[in-house]
Order: sequence, then structure tokens, then C-alpha cells
Amino acid sequence: MGNEFRKIAVVGLGYIGLPTATMFAGNGLEVVGIDTNLGIVNKVNEGKVHIIEPDLEDRVAEAVKSRKLRASTTVEESDAFIIAVPTPFKGDHKPDVSYVDAAASSIAPVLKRGDLVVLQSTSPVGTTLHIAELMSKLRPDLKFPSLGDDVADVHLAYCPERVLPGKTMYELVHNDRVIGGVHDCCSQKAKALYKLFVAGECLETDSKTAEMAKLTENSYRDVNIAFANELSIICDKLGIDVWELIRLANHHPRVNILKPGPGVGGHCIAVDPWFIVDSAPQEARLISTARRINDSKPEWVLDKIDEALKKLKAKDGNGKQSVVVCLGLSFKANIDDLRESPAVEIVELLASRHSCDIVVVEPHVESLPSRLGKVSNVRLSSLSDALRVGDIFVGLVDHDVFKNIPLNNLAGKTVVDAKGIWPTGKSASGAEGADSAMAAGNSAGRSPSRTGH
Repeated sequence: MGNEFRKIAVVGLGYIGLPTATMFAGNGLEVVGIDTNLGIVNKVNEGKVHIIEPDLEDRVAEAVKSRKLRASTTVEESDAFIIAVPTPFKGDHKPDVSYVDAAASSIAPVLKRGDLVVLQSTSPVGTTLHIAELMSKLRPDLKFPSLGDDVADVHLAYCPERVLPGKTMYELVHNDRVIGGVHDCCSQKAKALYKLFVAGECLETDSKTAEMAKLTENSYRDVNIAFANELSIICDKLGIDVWELIRLANHHPRVNILKPGPGVGGHCIAVDPWFIVDSAPQEARLISTARRINDSKPEWVLDKIDEALKKLKAKDGNGKQSVVVCLGLSFKANIDDLRESPAVEIVELLASRHSCDIVVVEPHVESLPSRLGKVSNVRLSSLSDALRVGDIFVGLVDHDVFKNIPLNNLAGKTVVDAKGIWPTGKSASGAEGADSAMAAGNSAGRSPSRTGH
């Protein structure tokens, strides 16, 4: 059945679209990647990438060289179309599917009988049926699938990704996929497409269930992170080391508490639960509460930084302006993705609250994001320079390079560790530190003072 797919169009060349396009190209299909950003299009056509993902650049270079992959700003006639565009929410946490609508509208003019359209973007329940209706209005000469009628010229399905940034290329192949067709015949056709490179199991269902499955997976994570974040706040009030507490509690054979942090970021976990809340606001009580707990965590971290600055000012008494070093900007460790990152929010709010110098260390980006680039008291720095000039060190992202900072390099400094980067008493690289000096608020001797959990 795979022979029916000779050419694939992937609309959206972001963190999922480009790897997906590369996978199909690597399996012998002609693939055209569509993006409205001409810079991205030109870069891909040069065999280069605009995102950091292990193994991706080599795969793209190989696919472009073999002429199996190219990029364009214009949608072309193809046998299958994959929509992989952003689905953010608006200011009131309402889902914004305008990018999906635009992608579907751009595909409609080139559709022909027998084509397959797959939505990969994380979307509110019912979006696949919505774009079927949208395209049917644009192409009244073609029959699109609808509930209760499985006879169609064009097949539609929903197939979300479930990959871990940093392992995308491996997990695209080996993870199981949920295939949700508007009808069974749509699911079967979509399954035939993905089995061209997916080694994991392809699980067939209907489009609405598949959409909800993706939202459920990320909401499950969000609720569990909210428990850990709330626990960290409680432990701080009671004077308990939350990292030690979680380590001990997780020795229970049926307990697996996640790590707390400065909030929740990324396009998925920080966004998707709101799609469920929007669909069922009265029923999604736990999900909405978890979202609010995680959204409030950056403010809590900022309060800890405020306390540290106040203590330093009282201690110095000479009006010296403190230098705050913020370690990390990405939404998780060892990647360059800043989408919905609580670390970016914390730095931005910190700069608006205080006139102190703020030094940001983010080894995975070459420049500050636009929302920080024009802030006068924020600058991007190397880790070595930050260690030399900093007074307060705020751990926001647990990049490996930060875990390996020996504690003696932080001697005499104040540490606000929101990610548990340094285990109590020593750094990940093994440099010893005084155990008593690692308790919250203790600034004894030459060891770092540590506040926050």
C-alpha cells in the first residue's frame, strides 16, 4: 500500500515538521517541506537546520543531497499532506487554531481524489472534523469524510507526535503512534503512511479520541508536575529539603514523584491542558487547578530572588549593586527550545522589578530572545564570565554543564536552586561542600547560601 505515496508535503518545518519530513525522505519518498518563513526554507534547501536536535542536521543534509527533500513557501500537489503547525492559546487560554486553518486552506486548492490529509498539530477535540468541513467548503467538487458517511474522495486523520526533545529522531521511529481517522478507511490509509518509517505500534481509533489522547498525555504530566511543585512550596515553608524528601518517598514501590521546578514550559505540557479546560470548563477542575499551580511557580521563584537580593543589600550596606546570574532559558535541559519557558518569564519579570545587572547563561542559544534582547540590564554571557562576576546564582534549567559546576566555584555566593541542580552537599561532578551550608537560607562560612526548592 506504501506505493500509493510517492510524494509527501509537510506543512510547517518546526520541531516536529522538519524531523517528520526528514524521516519520510530518508525512506525514499519525495518530500516537500512547506513553511511561510523564507529563512527556514532557504536554510533547509542548503541542507542546514534552524533547530538543535541530535542527528537531525546530518539527516537533513543527506536527504537534501539525495534530492529527496526540499523546501518551499508554496504548497504543491502531493499524495499525502501532513499539517505540523503551531497551535498556541490566546491570552484568555482559548485555543488558537488559526495556523491549522491557514494550512488547511493552503492545501485545499491542490487536493485531488485519493489524497490523504493528516493533522499532527496538538489540537482541541474536534479540530480534524473542523478542517474537513473547512476544506469541503473550499473544494465542493471533492467529497470529504464526515461522521456517518465513510465514502470520500479525500481521507482525513489525526496522528499526534509523542516525542521527547533531544531524542526526537529515535522516538519518531520507535514510539507507538495513535492514528485517528474520521472513519476506519481514513485510519487505515494514515496507518499505511506512517508504517513507512514507524517501527512502533500504530493504534487505530477515531479522530476525536486521538485528539483527546494527546491532550490527556500532556495533562497527566502537568498534574503530576503540579503535585511536585506544590510539594516544594510546602517543604520550603516547613524547612524540609524537598529533593531529599522526594528521593526517600520514591523508594516506595508504587510512588514516583516528579521533580519540581520553576514552572512548566514547552509547547505541549504548558498549553495542552487548557484545550481540555476550554472544552469542558466545569468538569476539568483538577486539570485547571494544576495549570494554575504550575503557572504561579515563576512568581514564587521571583520572591525567593527578591529575598536573596534584600539580604545581600542588608549585608553589604554600601549600596553595591548585586549581579544576578540566571542559569538557563530553555524549557527543559540540554535543548534550545524556549517556547513557553518559565525561565524566560522569570528573567523578564526580574528585570522589570530590579535595576541590578542580570547575567544569563544559556549555552544552547547564540542570542537572547527578542523579549529579553532589548532589556538594558540583561545580557547573555559565558558560564566562566558569570562565575567570575555573579553574586546570586539562580538555577532555572538543569543543563548538564550546570550540574558539573564544582561547589567551590560558588563559594561565598547565594544560590537559589529551582531545579535541584546541585544535590545536597556536593555538585554532580563530585566537588565536596559543607552539608550544613546547603540548607535553605544558611550562609555559613565560605560555602554557598542556598534558598528555595
